[in-house]
Order: sequence, then C-alpha cells, then structure tokens
Amino acid sequence: MSAPFGGFYKGKTVLLTGDTGFKGSWLAIWLTHLGAKVVGYSIGPPTDPSNFKACRLKEKIIHIDGDIRDYDRLYSVFQNHRPEVVFHLAAQPLVRLSFDKTRYTFDANVMGTVNALEAARLTDSVQSVVAISSDKCYQNIGSEQGYRETDPLGGYDPYSASKACAELAIAVYRDARFQKAANPQSDISIASTRAGNVIGGGDWACDRIVPDTMRAIASNADIVVRSPYSVRPWQHVLEPLSAYLWLGALLTRDREYCSSWNIGPDENVVPTVEDLVMGILRRWPCGTRIVVERDLSCREARLLRLDCSKANEKLKWCAAWGIERTLDAIVDWYKHFYDGGTADMYAFTTQQIEGYRQSAVEKGIVWASDAL
Repeated sequence: MSAPFGGFYKGKTVLLTGDTGFKGSWLAIWLTHLGAKVVGYSIGPPTDPSNFKACRLKEKIIHIDGDIRDYDRLYSVFQNHRPEVVFHLAAQPLVRLSFDKTRYTFDANVMGTVNALEAARLTDSVQSVVAISSDKCYQNIGSEQGYRETDPLGGYDPYSASKACAELAIAVYRDARFQKAANPQSDISIASTRAGNVIGGGDWACDRIVPDTMRAIASNADIVVRSPYSVRPWQHVLEPLSAYLWLGALLTRDREYCSSWNIGPDENVVPTVEDLVMGILRRWPCGTRIVVERDLSCREARLLRLDCSKANEKLKWCAAWGIERTLDAIVDWYKHFYDGGTADMYAFTTQQIEGYRQSAVEKGIVWASDAL
C-alpha cells in the first residue's frame, strides 16, 4: 500500500491554526501520523475535557498559545517556523453562540481569516493554504436541493454571515490578480472548504448534538433535543480532513484547485437529528431518553444540504464512511475514553484514522493509495 496523499506531508512543516479545537486536534493528529512537523497556533482548548488534552497533543506538536485576532503574534510565528503548508481552522464555530457574542464572531471569523492569509502571503516559504470555512456560509432559503459553490453567500445569523464575509476575503487573497498587484507580490495557492456538520469522538462543545448526547449518557441523564426533524449533512470528522489534506497537496501542483469546495456526505443519505441520537443510543444502551424541547428562537435553520459533485468530479474525493460506520466509530471512541479512565487517546485515535484510510482504499478513493 502506497503512502496516503502520495507521501506529501512526510517531513513538511505545517502550520495549523485552531489546533486545540475539535477538528483542528484531529487534523494535528493525522498530520503527525503522516510524518509532518506540526506547528499549532490557538488559544487554549475550548472545553474540558477536550480531544487536544485527551490525546496529549502538546507533547507531540509545537503548540503556541495565541489568539487569531492578534496579527503581530501570528505573523511572528509564521516568520519563525517557516511553514510550507497552512491549514486555517481557528474560528468561533457555534451558530447559537454568535447571537450572544456577535462582535467577537465577526472579529475572529473574518479578521482572523484575513490575519492568517496576510501572514501567509508575507511568508515566502508558504506554498499552499487551505482555509476552512463552513456550509453555513450559504444564503439558506430552505432549498431541498444541495447548495453549490456558485450559490449566493450570506445568512441572517452572525455566524453564517461571518463565514460568508470570510469567503469573500479568501476569494481576494487567492486571486492571481491581487497577488500580482499587492505589495509585495506573492504566489500562493489558496482554497476554501465548506464542510457539512462534522461529528466524531473527542467533541465536547456546547449546543452540538453528539457532545450533548454523550454528556447525557455519561451522567445518566435525558438528552434534550431542540429540533428532532432538522436535517444536516452529517459526516465523520475524518471525511473533511481527508479532503483538506488532499487539497493541501494538490494545491502545490496546480492552481486549478484554487477554488471553493463543498465537502460532505452523499446528498441522498441525510439523517435527522432524531435519527442520529437514536443511532447512538442503540449502540450504547442506557437509561438516557430523548426529551424534545422545541426551539422557537429561529436561531438555526431546519434544512441544509450540500451538493458535493464538484469535489467528487475534480478532486476525485468522496466520503469513505456511511452514517452507520460513522456512528460505530463515534461510540467506540467515547466508550474507550470513559471506560479507560480518560487515558491517552492518541493511539486509539490513530487506529481510527487507519481504519478510515482502509475503508477509503477499499472504495478506490485516490488520496488513500495513489501517488500525486
């Protein structure tokens, strides 16, 4: 079996903003597993427990405490460590929280993105940047059809609007005309990714259905569900991460990948919130029951689908796991964590990464076994 991503990351210096977060910590683990030198930049873990602490990542990567809004500090990290590839994930990631911390949401998600892109532009070692956005960046009109990369951006909630604004900033920085006209000039390949709802082991954020369910199981309490029939493009965290890593490698080869990309599961397999919770409870029988307390605040949209045909066709990327395998992996992770007395989860997490890769190999997905 050949090395995933063509062995591209072995020996590379990779800078990762948001390494203490849920997705960022999984990406840091995968990158170290691939042989990369990982430099993480972020404020402390957003929850306790956290995947960052559970996997003892501070012992395995170079982690630097810093706020994405602090441009001078971020720029100094770029200059000192000279990364070749950058993954920008640092953000305020919660829709509901954005109503209470609106200014902070725009500051972190818009200017934080500008800070990361500007620091990358001014660091001549950087070859490619993958800026992680969100499927919430689309103007959600409740369409039954999946949103495409060419659909209008926007949103009535601060989080969605902030991600739409960030996408506009990313579009400026990746444009070859801007890079040639700016002083100094630059030549960096930049892409943005818009992933569907990401779930997986090691997430303890508030107002997310999987962490809420796991907390309920761990404390033998009922799980409160706000919108049981809401539909989301659920996918295991390893699905979008495989696309991010594949893009990071491809961007160094061809500028045709400098674009925006939807990353999500099969559009025809989209379970409801209730389906998701019931799937977890079937795998982890306990006294937890579902209690519905309907959300009348209109803070979150009921329906959201993505059209990922562009990534399927041009990146040759697709999801490796369906929802059943995804739920198996999630429950296995949390069971191992709680049953093991919160032991070091790094080895178990890398085992799940290898299991995911094997599934991708079996499906013939190019990043898993083909060279660049």
